[in-house]
Amino acid sequence: MRLDKFLVNAGIGSRKEVKALLKKRHVTVNNKVIKDSSAHVDPDNDTIKVNEELVQYQKYIYIMLHKPPGVISATEDKKEKTVIDLLPAELQNFRPFPVGRLDKDTEGLLILTNDGQLAHELLSPKKHVPKTYFAKIKGEVTEEDCKVFANGVTLDDGYLTKPATLSILQQGETSAVEITITEGKFHQVKRMFRAVDKQVLYLKRTRMGKLLLDEALKMSQYRELNTEELKLLYET
Repeated sequence: MRLDKFLVNAGIGSRKEVKALLKKRHVTVNNKVIKDSSAHVDPDNDTIKVNEELVQYQKYIYIMLHKPPGVISATEDKKEKTVIDLLPAELQNFRPFPVGRLDKDTEGLLILTNDGQLAHELLSPKKHVPKTYFAKIKGEVTEEDCKVFANGVTLDDGYLTKPATLSILQQGETSAVEITITEGKFHQVKRMFRAVDKQVLYLKRTRMGKLLLDEALKMSQYRELNTEELKLLYET
């Protein structure tokens, strides 16, 4: 691997910042000063230091983000603020991307990673990875609605969704529910409720597969997944 790529991936800085460090003779490989950014290193066997501090190589990052409303699930956008903009530069250097998407006005659990294989596994239609949401609904949600959702809902374009689990937490003019779906059609939860003449007022994703949103994370906050949480994703 090129030395500059290694240092960028390790979160040392941008390519420009890394080149400046090399030029100033702040980088050593196996105790030898290296100034050439294109020099190749072996992350598993070489000892690489910046300002005498050992750099630990990390190929992939796995981040749990509590996505806030008003931010889009994309890596970049010329007009809108993206979920990547919520991360510091040292994490952006890993070039993470959102695994799936949440609507702009939806909050909750979003996984960011640069591990394409894991993302593929979680998003593959063949896997039917369950995603659970808490929602507030305008209108009284009934047991009949639960039965309709359990059999699949016909959306406005004629598509019949896969069976979903709908649980009523509170009934009234505004109902509180929990819904679990196993696919991710555009605005799916909102369109499912629209199909039974109701409106989603608030939507929050709380679970993806076996992974739960850490409720200690406030909106816009994030943290890297721990070993157990990462294991849960792989078991999904």
